[in-house]
Amino acid sequence: MRLTQHLCLVAATVVGASALSVVGLAAPAQARVADPGVSCLTPTPGPAAEARGGASGVDHAPVSASEQRAIARRTNGRLAAKGAPGVSGSSAAVAASVPVYVHVMRDAAGNGDVTNRQITRQIAVLNSDFSDTSYSFDLVGIDRYNNSTWHKDRQSATYRAQTRKGGADALNIWLVDFKYLGIATFPWDYAKHGEIDGIRVHYDSLPGGSITNFNLGGTATHEAGHWLGLYHTFQGGCTELNDEVEDTPAQSSPTSGCPEGRDSCPLPGLDPIHNYMDYSWDSCYTEFTQGQDARMDQMWAAYRG
Repeated sequence: MRLTQHLCLVAATVVGASALSVVGLAAPAQARVADPGVSCLTPTPGPAAEARGGASGVDHAPVSASEQRAIARRTNGRLAAKGAPGVSGSSAAVAASVPVYVHVMRDAAGNGDVTNRQITRQIAVLNSDFSDTSYSFDLVGIDRYNNSTWHKDRQSATYRAQTRKGGADALNIWLVDFKYLGIATFPWDYAKHGEIDGIRVHYDSLPGGSITNFNLGGTATHEAGHWLGLYHTFQGGCTELNDEVEDTPAQSSPTSGCPEGRDSCPLPGLDPIHNYMDYSWDSCYTEFTQGQDARMDQMWAAYRG
């Protein structure tokens, strides 16, 4: 386990909630359609829907097979221009220490004000979960905002543009209260929407939070995987293309709970229910594969390095 030892508490930026309140906002489900750079939406499980993806089993605007191929061509073109191995080739041999900026979005009553200890525990979870990959995470800043609108993830494009820090290699995590577990942007969106690049995570999914089965920090790991260029393991369903990683068996749909031996596709291999890019419970998560690590390396070299 690689634990982060460095903690730097940046002076909090406090914005008055009343000064920035708005009336008549579209519902989040409508707002996200026009929200640029959104690639992964993970609905918060309700009492009757404990899967990470909720009852619908969907947490992002679907990426079609043709879009996948177009993204792969673009990625290969960028890697070729940099002289790095392509998506279908060997690993780009990246070893990256990712600076992390955490933005705590509190409402006027102080709801959502997670502790510094929860944040450092979350960074420790990220480092543990990614310990078999090329990536480590270094907490370099914590900002706290008092804004009830931002706390509910409204005006998200505005608040991210105003608060995001660092460059393409910096992971910004906004802690909010919404109906999702998490939302992430993909690395290939950075060129057009770098000002909002990062992940949004339900504050109660951090270690010690109150969302049953999803309060061990696995949501941030899942969303960081998207931020580094991974699709869901169930991307594309029972197809050869699926998530574009050879050592993650295809699966037809997201996992709920931790059903050992689940096999939802006729293609070889059991469903990868222990993979961080499935929708399993946090306690079920144990792995990224070597193929996923190689893909993250290629995506880093193409878009973030």
